[in-house]
Amino acid sequence: MWGVLVAQRADGGVGFLRAHSGQHDDGAYAEGAVPPLFDVAARAAIEVEGEARVSASVFLRAAIASDPGARAQADALDALLAAHRLELEVMDARNALARSARQERRLHATAEQAAALDDESRRLKSERRRRLVAQEAERAPLIAAREGHLAQLIGLDAARQEDCAALMRAIFDTYTLTNALGERVPLRQLYALREPPSGAGDCAAPKLIGAAVKLGLRPLALTEFWWGPAPPGGGRTHGRHFAACQTKCGPLLPFLLRPHPVADRRAPPSTAVPFGLVVRYADRHLLVVEKPAGLLSVPGRGPNRQDSVLARLRASYPDATGPLLVHRLDEDTSGLLIVALSEPVYVALQRLFLRRQVEKRYVGCVRGQVVGESGEITLSLRPDVDDRPRQLHDPVRGKPCLTRWQVCGRSLDQTRLTLEPLTGRTHQLRVHLSHPQGLGTPLLGDRLYGEPGGRLLLHATALKFVHPVTAEVLALESPPEF
Repeated sequence: MWGVLVAQRADGGVGFLRAHSGQHDDGAYAEGAVPPLFDVAARAAIEVEGEARVSASVFLRAAIASDPGARAQADALDALLAAHRLELEVMDARNALARSARQERRLHATAEQAAALDDESRRLKSERRRRLVAQEAERAPLIAAREGHLAQLIGLDAARQEDCAALMRAIFDTYTLTNALGERVPLRQLYALREPPSGAGDCAAPKLIGAAVKLGLRPLALTEFWWGPAPPGGGRTHGRHFAACQTKCGPLLPFLLRPHPVADRRAPPSTAVPFGLVVRYADRHLLVVEKPAGLLSVPGRGPNRQDSVLARLRASYPDATGPLLVHRLDEDTSGLLIVALSEPVYVALQRLFLRRQVEKRYVGCVRGQVVGESGEITLSLRPDVDDRPRQLHDPVRGKPCLTRWQVCGRSLDQTRLTLEPLTGRTHQLRVHLSHPQGLGTPLLGDRLYGEPGGRLLLHATALKFVHPVTAEVLALESPPEF
């Protein structure tokens, strides 16, 4: 990620600074880029010492884990367990034959003979119990040795984790932040409730603002853009501009930018959302309403984000019970939502969604000409823990997702698509369209995965499902406004 800061000198002259996130593979910085926020010499000394300590613990663990004596003990325990299992199987088979013989003999046994048969049964059971106790005693030394070996490895793992955490704390202690008011704080102080995530303070934006403060410049405008191939998880596109990540550098910027006013690039378009909801279907069991773009499905955080579809439904239908909203749409997405007016209907509709018996169709517009006329996108997604609410493609830890798409219109510089999400993951359509392994072109107006500018051109245009009470097939449509 590269960043450019336009700044003004005290004499009124205007210029720019540039920076990139992180370092090159060799630890260097690009020519002309501003320096990092940390003390380079102090960090280098800390890294050498800390990495040596961590490496030593890694080598020690590997040596202990591969100790021939421990391996021999583990093999001996496995062999003994197998021998004990076989011994018990033979004993149980012998006892089963004896039991069958006793049952046959009981048919014609005298009282004295029956008592002898009972004694034989008790004796065989006692022998088995005694053998179980003896086997446990035979295994005990080997089990104790194995548990001691495992405890040693667990202790080394814990020590290594603490060494790594101590190294990260020492590294972050080399960062000191200063703003235009002359206020100075250690980087870790701005993450009061937790330790800073790896890479905190190494993004372009904090470096640029820190450099501007040192040079006595007044920041005027700042942008960060991705240059080069997209990362494996997606979420970044060559040449496109992106806001600062929420968890790594987001907590630093309010302090660094004091006292300068800042516009939130990620904020949704400031368009008034008319009160009320368009109802496309209604009976005494459920509704299908149309959510306008810019309105939350459910209340958000903070007093200014309480207006939502759910809040309006609660006000309009005070006698309704249950959660009401059966599913949700992103704040920026418009279109159809199903509302249950009672708890039993909500449960029944949720069951339809879980069984994928609700057909959903969206219309979206992307920039440029999409190659092909239709296809499927299968990219597994998970939350980007460093930059919520973004989602990432992760083939290992992500949840499977499937989207079908078809071109339904073309113009000189846009392609109009019909989209069917067969799974319902957060931001599924937005990521599948923007990711290089998907269509590779974000939706127009997508402020998270593309370029902001007007509303997001994505609309939930059709729903089809079986009414959970009447068994009627409901097919509803809502034409998009774009």
